Amino acid sequence: MKELKERYLERLSELYPTIAKASTEIINLQAILNLPKGTEHFLTDIHGEYEAFSHVLKNGSGSVRRKIDDVFGNTLSSRDKQSLATLIYYPKEKMDRIRQTEESMEDWYKITLYRLIEVCKCAASKYTRSKVRKALPKEFAYVIEELITVRPEVSDKESYYNSIVSTIIGIGRAEPFIVALSELIQRLTVDHLHIVGDVYDRGPGPHIIMDKLKNYHSVDIQWGNHDVLWMGAAAGQRGCIANVIRICARYGNLDILEDGYGINLLPLATFALRVYKDDPCECFKLKGEQNRDINEKQLEIRMHKAMSVIQFKVEGQIIKKNPGFHLEDRNLLDKIDYERGVITLDGKEYEMLDINFPTIDPKHPYALSKDEEEIMSRLESAFLNCEKLQDHMRFLLNKGGLYKVYNGNLLYHGCVPLKEDGTLKSVRLYGRSYKGKSLYEVLESYVRKGFYALNKREKERGKDMMWYIWLSENSPLFGKDKMATFERYFLAEKETHKEKKNPYYNLLENEKVINMILKEFGLTEESAHIINGHVPVKAITGESPIKCNGKVLVIDGGFSRAYQKQTGIAGYTLIYNSYGLILAAHEPFESTEAAIEKESDIHSDSVVVKRVLERKLVGDTDIGQELKEQIEDLKMLLQAYRSGEITERM
Repeated sequence: MKELKERYLERLSELYPTIAKASTEIINLQAILNLPKGTEHFLTDIHGEYEAFSHVLKNGSGSVRRKIDDVFGNTLSSRDKQSLATLIYYPKEKMDRIRQTEESMEDWYKITLYRLIEVCKCAASKYTRSKVRKALPKEFAYVIEELITVRPEVSDKESYYNSIVSTIIGIGRAEPFIVALSELIQRLTVDHLHIVGDVYDRGPGPHIIMDKLKNYHSVDIQWGNHDVLWMGAAAGQRGCIANVIRICARYGNLDILEDGYGINLLPLATFALRVYKDDPCECFKLKGEQNRDINEKQLEIRMHKAMSVIQFKVEGQIIKKNPGFHLEDRNLLDKIDYERGVITLDGKEYEMLDINFPTIDPKHPYALSKDEEEIMSRLESAFLNCEKLQDHMRFLLNKGGLYKVYNGNLLYHGCVPLKEDGTLKSVRLYGRSYKGKSLYEVLESYVRKGFYALNKREKERGKDMMWYIWLSENSPLFGKDKMATFERYFLAEKETHKEKKNPYYNLLENEKVINMILKEFGLTEESAHIINGHVPVKAITGESPIKCNGKVLVIDGGFSRAYQKQTGIAGYTLIYNSYGLILAAHEPFESTEAAIEKESDIHSDSVVVKRVLERKLVGDTDIGQELKEQIEDLKMLLQAYRSGEITERM
């Protein structure tokens, strides 16, 4: 052990070769510990709504506006504050409009630059100069640093700053400088972003969201079941591929696959038109408002049905291949009496709403036809070889996981599977049993195996496990007794559509159970919280996202337009800054155009979930703990230098 310590200190001395350098680093790290903690921003269940997502990202769920209020208080009118906020969100677009009406752009530039500089100073105040310097845009790094840094050696500060601003305007660089300042404010206002699952499905732009996340300065992602579904599709798992295409078709979003990822759906379209040309496909009408040509819509409806039938066949094959998944009750094609048009479920007969299945052989209902097999083979190849999709999935793998413990909070998308009595439910996978934290960890390991395992058997298991995570009642990302996709399409009786939730959802107000879950994941502090999404909170009925006296925060409130009628709002987001936790309930986002033209921000009702008596510092965070450990290591190095155990490298 002594030898190991000596080797470690020798390596450390390469970074800090003298007493002076080690001492300076200790002082620097100690200073960082005493800065206010950075602002964390939590979003969940975005479901492809890229315009609303982009706006919430720009405004930091109201954090930018709060900075403006902090700086200007009552010295600016509410309208001027909102104009300034809109400019920070959309600097280029807003200036295009201002130029059309403003009589003296030079005066406007001067006033605006001073206002932005003050907001930028406020946003930068909780960071070290080094961190701010790294965030500065290269083109204007030196000038911005001069403007937002207090310089005591300058006697006539006003004249000094005036000359810089005048020069910027005089040489015609005011507008790019305003853009740079606005983007810097956005970046400094939020230190770290958490996405608590479900970037994908329903909305039209998950690929655009993924591009934005890839360029975000600091982010982590807790996978949702829709994200894992896309990951499985990218790994070539046929059940996942079929579900991804079916959902895109159902919501009229096949453009995501064709235009966003360049996946060729022409073979499927040709097949659907030929096989279902005289079929009205009444059970497969598209969800949401579809502003498109009637012929295009009819084609998508037929593609929707064609892929749904393929999905039920492919899933039947997966279930037979994996008896350990215990999903035999979801194999329903062999329960249909094709001549009479009825299906028998739990001993009861139900009349089918659609019985036109030209590609199903009643004797072998799960066998793909020759054409269907060819389609799936082509799609499998297309998903595996789509460079952009693979890039996005690698990002999810690198930045994500099934859960995260961060600054005393436990983040996960769905639920921790529980039994009725509130104890952890044991789940058997490939001959071994798992529950709680170990269940999350083994499932996550299989997701990674589905992409990276060298052993062919383990890789196949990983791929199938991604499909299992999507819809199994034992999956922490699903948490219902069944996914009633088949019943919702083909049966009128609502009783068959019901998906019973895991007991977890009925026990969210039980403090004993919640404390048990927190302890299972290594959190025992009274200040710890569970933050998750997945099941929309129906604010319209009075349901609160704050559960168990504030210990649980369910922040899915309907970011997806498809859920907004049920929830009554357009999503929750959460801010955790140095003063505490702030929950924001958002009204529907009209459009980016309206946000710029009318200066209409997303109206948000903010609720302070927890306010701390003493402002939280970096020293109170996970990063602070790491810095404290670094300080102790550096103190050991100093001691080694002073005792002569290690010689300074002069």
